[in-house]
Amino acid sequence: MIRLVPQDLNLDAAPAGEKMPRRTLAGVAVQYEVEAVVSDGQKVKFANGALPLEGKKPKMYLYHDSSMPIGIVEAREQVGDTVLFEARISETRAGDEALQLAKDGVLDSVSVGILPVEYSFDEAGTMIITKADWQELSLLPYGAFEAAKVERVAASIHQTEQEVELNSKQDPEQEVTKMNDQVETPQVIEAAAVHTVYAQPRQAFKLPSTSEYIAAYVRGGADFAQLNANIKQASVKAAAPDITTADTPGILPEIIVGTVYDGLNPIRPFVSAIGTRAMPTQGATFRRPKITVRPVVTQQPTGQLNQLDPSTVEVSNTDVSKLSFGTFVTVSEQDLDWSDPASIDIILNQLAIAYGQATDNYAIDTCRNAIVQTQSWDPQVAKDTIEGVYGAAVQISNGSNYLPSHLFVSPTVWGYLGAQVDDQNRPVFPFVGAPGLMGQNASGTSSATSWNGNPLGLNLVVDKNCDGSFIGHAAGPAAGFEFYEQQKGAISVDVPATLGRTIAFRGYAAGYMADATKFVKFV
Repeated sequence: MIRLVPQDLNLDAAPAGEKMPRRTLAGVAVQYEVEAVVSDGQKVKFANGALPLEGKKPKMYLYHDSSMPIGIVEAREQVGDTVLFEARISETRAGDEALQLAKDGVLDSVSVGILPVEYSFDEAGTMIITKADWQELSLLPYGAFEAAKVERVAASIHQTEQEVELNSKQDPEQEVTKMNDQVETPQVIEAAAVHTVYAQPRQAFKLPSTSEYIAAYVRGGADFAQLNANIKQASVKAAAPDITTADTPGILPEIIVGTVYDGLNPIRPFVSAIGTRAMPTQGATFRRPKITVRPVVTQQPTGQLNQLDPSTVEVSNTDVSKLSFGTFVTVSEQDLDWSDPASIDIILNQLAIAYGQATDNYAIDTCRNAIVQTQSWDPQVAKDTIEGVYGAAVQISNGSNYLPSHLFVSPTVWGYLGAQVDDQNRPVFPFVGAPGLMGQNASGTSSATSWNGNPLGLNLVVDKNCDGSFIGHAAGPAAGFEFYEQQKGAISVDVPATLGRTIAFRGYAAGYMADATKFVKFV
């Protein structure tokens, strides 16, 4: 049971004859349901029960610095709206110093280090944290919460004062409070020690680098607040007029927030729909056999033992040429070494995306240019759409006994299909789960938030590289069009003469129209 002395700190030394006295700190870690403003201006509030009291034990640090561990939080318990803690301090030099400084009242505060797991924002913009991963608890001179204080120190440091044994009967004025009793806490709690001014001598302050500032921002709490306070103090000019950021450009760090934004969705809709076949590794070309002459069966002439008509089977080979796709950039060694985030990751990602877009565009152009059958239709008119799609399906069926499987369209045509209505202004292809009259038509579905529709039962493929639209049998081993690919990936070479590095992304691709009768182009 943790016992707290909410006034002055007490030292619990070892009883006579005990070899391993306890080395613990105990106090208040956090108070629930109190709105606070963190250093970046965001209002936050810990909901009741947000911090776990079981499971993995939080580590005990100095100043939120993981390189300065001093122990581990052994016990956590909620009393009212307050979370109490008891931490065991390791027998290290840092642990000894922390205990002594805590006893002297120098390090008399604590600050929780958490990772939000579940949270929301109310109408006022306050961040309500309902579940968090409690990772660490730090000992420091000015805590993240005004109520978060060290209330008891039990140390093995030699003292000359009268020994007080834990759980022993004490003077009424020094009577400890058990954890299951109510603990008095302050009314106001401020997260991250926002805008706190301390009476202390001004010290020389070295401005942080960009990476140091971002690291402090990620850690948050008192660490980031203290850094901001130091920056503010370093920028003040004595007896000067009003100061704005225009007066202090040399001390304003350039903050990069989040990853680099990329507005392009790196997908290959056409290639994903038809599938990718393995590219043969040898040779500049490879052969694809195809049946060109099929046997013809006729009726036997009247009578027995009369000779049947002869027939034959011809298989021709089509040479398919491998094509190389790729690009490269040359980056200075300085840019690679100094950039943050690392430019090499951004460059490689963009090269891979560019390769994917180029090969998808090649595949869809090769397929569409090889189509010889055509069908007229107006995708803005429901009746014309139905007649056009079924007309194209008839052509494919007449030539191969196969039915079409996919409808390939541009985003413009996809928009026309989704906007089609019947004579009662109901969508011809309603979205899935549409209520009431919206779901009366059953010719297929569509949605403005997805390209995975099925107008007239066809698998809809929307690709920005598609010029117009076409229909075809493009699934399974009998697919009319085949796409082969061997991605080689990235390669880099240092250029010592210019202190640079050339980075390339490349691969091989080949498209082959095996049977043009399985496709119809809409015009």
